[in-house]
Amino acid sequence: MRMLGLAAAGVALAVVVAGYGWWKWSHPGLPDGIAETNGRIEAEQVQVAAKTPGRVMEVLAEEGDFVKAGAVLAKMDTRDTKAQLLQAQAQLVAAQRAKEEAVAAVAQRDAQRTLYRRQFNRVARLNKSGYASNDQLDQMRAQRDAGDAGYNAAVASVNQAAASIEAAKAAVQQIQTVLEDAILVAPRSGRVQYKLIQPGEVVGAGTAILTLLDVSDVYMTVFLPAKMAGGVRLGDEARLVLDPAPQYVIPANVTFVATDAQFTPKSVETSDEREKLMFRIKLNVNRDLLMRYATVVKTGVRGVAYVRYRQGVEWPATLAVKLPDEPR
Repeated sequence: MRMLGLAAAGVALAVVVAGYGWWKWSHPGLPDGIAETNGRIEAEQVQVAAKTPGRVMEVLAEEGDFVKAGAVLAKMDTRDTKAQLLQAQAQLVAAQRAKEEAVAAVAQRDAQRTLYRRQFNRVARLNKSGYASNDQLDQMRAQRDAGDAGYNAAVASVNQAAASIEAAKAAVQQIQTVLEDAILVAPRSGRVQYKLIQPGEVVGAGTAILTLLDVSDVYMTVFLPAKMAGGVRLGDEARLVLDPAPQYVIPANVTFVATDAQFTPKSVETSDEREKLMFRIKLNVNRDLLMRYATVVKTGVRGVAYVRYRQGVEWPATLAVKLPDEPR
């Protein structure tokens, strides 16, 4: 058995060596100006979370599902919120009726005010001619002023009722927004990575229900030494060759170059130490290209990245873009 195990290990080692030899034969030395480094395919994660606390009624997506933007992923319990909405709508109706009554009161007070003013003017003329006493004039003046005050109060009631209507409308709109937020939809197209909450669980505001991978934002993070990273510019071309499919070459572009070195020694004094400085670089795959292969995009896959850090250098034929047939 031990001899069989050693033989099997020998065969496996021979396969690895043969594979490595084929790789070196099919990918000869890179031209000066193109760097080779390792990395792993990643995608932006989006947390689909509850905006308000409550009970989760349904979770409609499972791990691994590919969902489109706007698809319903989960629903919250909204029975209490719907009752609040009915109450707010009733308050809105009451405020609208109060305004109608206030408008009618304004018309009534305006008619009284007009009558009191005419009576005052008539008594004032009579008083001036000596046919009405000063007491009668004072009484009519007080009645006129009361009519003006009643009219102004009625107008104020209309304004108050109008403000109550706006407040009731705002309350209704706010509760309707809560109801809309109780239906959790996919903010972007992507693949469900984790299902974190089960139906029936009570969650707090901001609790993540699902984790979504945005397959339209896929990238590989790599590290290059300072002398190479210094020549890399945003938008520069790169190539990705993934371990599971080495026969394909995926185009990418530089979208981020770190301004600070990673893995930096505490004190950098010699040129040898400066060579150890590594800068983080982010390589993004074109969004339109990703959407063509959205249903088959996977993350966590390791591979090799080739970054052009010197302008004008031609890509070798082995790194010409080569993509698989589009999935149907």
